[in-house]
Amino acid sequence: MRRDRQAKIVTTLGPATTSPDAISELFHAGADVFRLNMGHGSHDDHRKRYDVLRALEHKTGRPIGILVDLQGPKLRIGQFAEDSVALERGQHFRLDLDETPGDATRVGMPHPEIFAAIEAGSRILLDDGRVVLDVLRCGEDFAETTIHAGDRLSNNKGLNLPGLQLPIAALTEKDRTDLEFGLDLGADWIALSFVQRPADIIEARALIQGRAAIMAKLEKPSAIGSLDEIVELADGIMVARGDLGVEMKPEEVPGLQKRIIRACRRAGKPVIVATQMLESMIESPTPTRAEASDVATAVYDGADALMLSGETAVGDYPIETVAMMDRIMTTVEQDPLYDTLATAPEATSADAISAAARQVSQTVDASAIVAYSVSGATTLRASRVRPDVPILGLTPKIQSARRLVLAWGVHSVHTQDAKDFGDMVHRACTLAREENFAESGDRIIITAGVPFGTPGVTNTLRIAWID
Repeated sequence: MRRDRQAKIVTTLGPATTSPDAISELFHAGADVFRLNMGHGSHDDHRKRYDVLRALEHKTGRPIGILVDLQGPKLRIGQFAEDSVALERGQHFRLDLDETPGDATRVGMPHPEIFAAIEAGSRILLDDGRVVLDVLRCGEDFAETTIHAGDRLSNNKGLNLPGLQLPIAALTEKDRTDLEFGLDLGADWIALSFVQRPADIIEARALIQGRAAIMAKLEKPSAIGSLDEIVELADGIMVARGDLGVEMKPEEVPGLQKRIIRACRRAGKPVIVATQMLESMIESPTPTRAEASDVATAVYDGADALMLSGETAVGDYPIETVAMMDRIMTTVEQDPLYDTLATAPEATSADAISAAARQVSQTVDASAIVAYSVSGATTLRASRVRPDVPILGLTPKIQSARRLVLAWGVHSVHTQDAKDFGDMVHRACTLAREENFAESGDRIIITAGVPFGTPGVTNTLRIAWID
């Protein structure tokens, strides 16, 4: 089950991919990590998919990462008496707390915290930006606006407020219930939606207490002002381009994507690029050329993983979509212009060893770097420097093995704990051969932290021959 690429694929499960056969086909087509979206489906639905994934993991002998994605606050308008209304540019339109069904002049917006945050001159986007309102005046329970763009609005459409940091917690009551469910289930990653500030990560970490890694979804422009702090506090980052693309100018999103990827690369944190990667394949067996270029660009930029959403959750061609993404990613990584661009090491022994492993692997023409780690920290540092050879991530802790599946270049292996240094070297050589990363006569580079069991310590490098 060795992949021919270093970047990973995150696949969302849904009605189109619930059966054991469909999930197995996704895995064999190239899916590495599977996303359970708490915004859709029941807990029973997600539990069944989780059980299928763990059975597949047992059958194949390969660790499988599972990401539980919390819905986050969903800001929406209320309903209309006739389900939808026609609008005209320049007309006045009122938003208020009245639950009475709306008409062409007003509609309820059951979010008093929004009225507290907006002011005259604020802009409100409805229905993913299809309707644009400019606020003329407002109070604690209303906003008088004028229609800037859009000609129709229907029930329960979402709303965005570009440029505003809202006084709303990232975790709703539903999220807290879903979080506990996901942790009890055994999720490897928890994706936290609506992150606006570092405090959102701190709150989530206090609740999770180390039971899963935290993936901060950057979908609010207000989070970008604290980008480095959020990256430092989280275990990974997701570039959620859907909401970012609504609240920001489209031409600003590509540059921001690169900025976030580089921040994560510097920090050694896995980063996922998500949303509309191969959107047309929901209904088409082939992607557009622009989508193929979008996928390729994220790989060229050095993203750890790319995510598929509706394409595999509800699409007509889920297996074909994963196979297509796999082909694009593999082709990019074989391109002579593809450069992994090693990140400059920090002034730590762990980074010094990891950087040395990359250089030594080139000098002696090693077949692989084998990183032995209980917590996964040594393996992540090896991934951070983007070596030219694959990384075999060995760990005696199954939770670490599953989390490491997401990291660039890492072939994660759950193995028994090493008795001593000699046993660790022997185990590394044996597994490198068994996992088809090396043959007799090849050399591998081994990195580890000694004494074993000390989290975050990477202080040893060894060149070993395969018998």
